[in-house]
Amino acid sequence: MDTFTAIETRRAVKHYDPEHRISDKDYNKLISHAMLAPTAFNIQNVRQVVVRDPQLRKKIRAVAWDQAQVTDASLLLVLCADLKAWEKDPARYWRNTPKEVQDFLVPAIDQYYRDREQVQRDEAMRSCGIAAQTLMLAAKALGYDSCPMDGFDFDAVGKLINLPRDHVIAMFVAIGKGTKAAWPRGGQLPMGEVVINDHF
Repeated sequence: MDTFTAIETRRAVKHYDPEHRISDKDYNKLISHAMLAPTAFNIQNVRQVVVRDPQLRKKIRAVAWDQAQVTDASLLLVLCADLKAWEKDPARYWRNTPKEVQDFLVPAIDQYYRDREQVQRDEAMRSCGIAAQTLMLAAKALGYDSCPMDGFDFDAVGKLINLPRDHVIAMFVAIGKGTKAAWPRGGQLPMGEVVINDHF
């Protein structure tokens, strides 16, 4: 499937075949391609928690408005980010580049994020959003459906997955074989309303 078709046909599907299993090959392709999603300064702060345990899925569903896709989709990913990835051996993010690139970028990472907690959190949300869209488009290209989710108790899910104190949850992505089509698109705003040239 080409990229434009994947974008046009990707929808938030809510109903999945609970018996379907994604092959190891497709699973590895999905996860590895999500890891290629860009992050600022290449800090790779996204952490994909793949929830495999059926009992844990049931517990998460209970704090996610009882949404069926939590348990029925082939994959449930809790997209999190390490808020402190920027200070955890940042030289490793640029180890394959020339020394002059490392000498410029590694100190810049520290200068940009240190003592700026809102910037760290904003970066986490941006990175997870980009990773989620990458996952969903890759899933569509492989013939799967997906659903981005934020309808859950973030604190309760954090406890269930033992979220580290310096991490944050951004969203879920459910992926699998849909059994019911998404509703028709609710109504796209006209381009003239959402695209602003130069200034408001």
